[in-house]
Amino acid sequence: MTVNFAPGDLVRARGREWVALPSPQDGILALRPLSGSESDTVILDPTLEILPVEPARFDLPTDATTTVQAKAALLADAMRLTLRRGAGPFRSAAQLAFEPRTYQLVPLLMALRLSVPRLLIADDVGIGKTIEAGLVLRELMDRGEVDAFSVLCPPHLVEQWVGELKSRFGIDAVAVTSGTASRLERGLPLAQTLFNAYPYTVVSLDYIKAEKRREGFARACPDFVIVDEAHACVGTHQGRQQRFELLSGLARDPDRRMVLLTATPHSGDEEAFARLLSLIEPSFASMSFEDARYRERLARHFVQRRRIDLVSGEWHESRAFPKHETTEFPYRLSRAHLEFQEAVLDYCFGIVSRAAGGQRERRLAFWGTLALMRCVGSSPAAGLSALRNRIANETDRLEPQIYDEDGDDEDAVDLEPGTAFDADPELLALMRRAEALAAEPDPKLAALVDALTPLIKKGANPVVFCRYLATAEHVRDGLRKVFPKLTIESVTGVLTPDERRDRVADMAPSDDDKQVQRLLVATDCLSEGINLQQLFDAVVHYDLSWNPTRHQQREGRVDRFGQPAEVVRSIMMFSPDSAIDGAVLDVILRKAEEIRKATGVTVPLPDERGPVTDALMASMMLRRGVPRQMTLDLRLDDGTSAMEARWRDAEENEKRSRARFAQNAMKPQEVAPEWEKVRALLGSPADARMFVERAMARFGVPLEVRKTVLLAHLGALDAGLRDRLAGLDLAGSVRLATAEPAPSGTALLTRTHPLTATLAEALVEASLDPESLSGLGIGRVGAWPSAAVQQLTRVALLRVRFKLTVHARKERLLLAEEAALVAIQGDRIVAAGEAARYLLNAPATADLAPVARDRFIAKAKEDLPVLLAGPIANFVRSRAQELMADHARLRAASGSASRVTVEAVQPPDVIGLFALMPGEA
Repeated sequence: MTVNFAPGDLVRARGREWVALPSPQDGILALRPLSGSESDTVILDPTLEILPVEPARFDLPTDATTTVQAKAALLADAMRLTLRRGAGPFRSAAQLAFEPRTYQLVPLLMALRLSVPRLLIADDVGIGKTIEAGLVLRELMDRGEVDAFSVLCPPHLVEQWVGELKSRFGIDAVAVTSGTASRLERGLPLAQTLFNAYPYTVVSLDYIKAEKRREGFARACPDFVIVDEAHACVGTHQGRQQRFELLSGLARDPDRRMVLLTATPHSGDEEAFARLLSLIEPSFASMSFEDARYRERLARHFVQRRRIDLVSGEWHESRAFPKHETTEFPYRLSRAHLEFQEAVLDYCFGIVSRAAGGQRERRLAFWGTLALMRCVGSSPAAGLSALRNRIANETDRLEPQIYDEDGDDEDAVDLEPGTAFDADPELLALMRRAEALAAEPDPKLAALVDALTPLIKKGANPVVFCRYLATAEHVRDGLRKVFPKLTIESVTGVLTPDERRDRVADMAPSDDDKQVQRLLVATDCLSEGINLQQLFDAVVHYDLSWNPTRHQQREGRVDRFGQPAEVVRSIMMFSPDSAIDGAVLDVILRKAEEIRKATGVTVPLPDERGPVTDALMASMMLRRGVPRQMTLDLRLDDGTSAMEARWRDAEENEKRSRARFAQNAMKPQEVAPEWEKVRALLGSPADARMFVERAMARFGVPLEVRKTVLLAHLGALDAGLRDRLAGLDLAGSVRLATAEPAPSGTALLTRTHPLTATLAEALVEASLDPESLSGLGIGRVGAWPSAAVQQLTRVALLRVRFKLTVHARKERLLLAEEAALVAIQGDRIVAAGEAARYLLNAPATADLAPVARDRFIAKAKEDLPVLLAGPIANFVRSRAQELMADHARLRAASGSASRVTVEAVQPPDVIGLFALMPGEA
């Protein structure tokens, strides 16, 4: 006989009970073990089974083991923490390995209110754009609306994305780069593409933008795409044009969901911003920013918050970020170093004056001067390298290097630029002076030691950012001599991205040596791509960056969401003796700082660099005492005036941008209550901690408290549990954090932590299978007197299944589960949820005689069928209606109908039944 099973039905097959999941095709069953997870799902054909697949019931067994109050409460907590398929509107909440901040839920709510989510998330550096995009992705996956996705990002961010998706969201994605693609494609059938074979991918933009790959990817691209560093896809350079063509081709599919991420969406370039917005909605590219209706439409797709928006005002998320203290550290040059810098400057001015005839020649001379002076000001080693290097037809690359622009196809360049000057006796003499200085004590390095010493005494772990490779190696070697007890490493562009990541990871302290301090010397190849907040808590700008956003990016590696230190310190070093430092401070950094104070935003350099170059040259000449007539002859004063105007324009543009595009449509009171419902249903990090403490104590291995860290000594656990945890890479003594941000070397103790999940699953199994961990005595029935009740009260621990029908482009049927506690007096439910949990958690006031306890349990079992058919059935139905209303409220946009319907599966599973009577009855 053929029996048709619907999702949520209980069946018996192969000697055990299963839950039927949505079927992959007619006549085939997808079954999940009743107490298992989706990873244990089997697909079977009933016609091929030896024994027939039959309907089953989950009844409270007549011989259910009795238990005491403390163990009953532990079982209820374990059941709540084992479930991963929540029915609420935040279906993904049970899968997260972190506790999102309220503000990070705003993009998720925005996405849920769009029929085809397309978002531009333009939050500040370090706020958590990766987390916000991951929340949208995980939620749509758990709603059955996303079966495949691609994250497109610069090559140096690929591994970071793979790691974040795995560690925070439990998503296993594969990296697709020029180095991995051929291996992934090996052995695939000719008709199958890499993106068909691997539905979850993180793809290097520079690999996929090539024309021969772009077209194939467009055909196989999943219908959900995240684009990181999206601003790098809309410029005029060839590489950016290729990226834009790729993305605009993907965006032409009106059903494709896209989330674009950038910390610099506007930057005063209206045309580039319009191209970026066209990826969200083509009409946005041509509409006026002054049109209020346009801004209202855009606000549904565009969210931009600055750090200052979140640490003040109504959001007030101060606990998400450390306090940031910034200081300047001026230092003096020695006479020999000052004379050398002045000699180089005099030489350069001579070149400039002789090249004053032609515009191109003069501009090349300016660039050569600035490039050489940057290197000389960085270190004698970098200056010597620049004097030795010769430029061969690469003058077009000189300007971007001077102004700290990354190339389109590579990481930040940290090689010292060569000069365009012809070799002559004067230049050779400068090289000899540089060689001599490189062997003498370096006053800049000595100043760095002075700046670092108090930081290190306070226990800080600093990152020192240098501009050039030669400088970084010089600084690393010098600091190793001064601080021999510190772990000191350097990361520069000579390492591949993987080697950089490994070198940083290797600096993490071992369990045996947690107190060793770390000091990292890095070039700007690390100012983007690798998050450093878990290992470092201070930043020193050894070399001034000539692009203000670069300082922000450097500090953003350390001062970001997840930084465990309460204070992050940053130090900017410069010499008032140096003409080049003074010029950069006056022309660039001080002006950018004024705008940042006025707007809360660090603006990049104006796009037109001619005025910048002229203003820098004019400032250097005046500082060096060059006659003013020369600056007039070279028309450098024109550049200074133009630069002032550019900065004023940048400030006004940023103020207008903030007024137009600040995200004010959604308020904390609209977001926070929805998440609090989820926390109450699934268990907060505090609930997870309490459960693990009680469970470990029940297993005879209490947690050891060490300040803000807990130590779980897994080696003393039952052998079966040890083996299960070892399979999850947990062994020995595990360090657990009790609050975010988690200190280095620890993991936040959440419901998804392997220790929490394994303990919860073991306890539930022990209650359902008397032979599993029988020594624990985790039973399913009990009776005791309690001061929390005034009359006989039954508390039922339920596992409730719901069928969720998602009405999207393709209708999906999903199975969801909740753990529920209900308290019943007579034939009515008097408490549910946290109120019922309070009753169950109230300690028993006495022990009942066994005969009395058994009588109360027997009566509760006898009444159970009536309760299941009456008040419990009504509770489950009303819970389904409540869930449907929650989905409708979060998902509906301006009056549209709900896209989710919820149906309860009756009857619910009764996991436990406990009788509480007043006082000492």
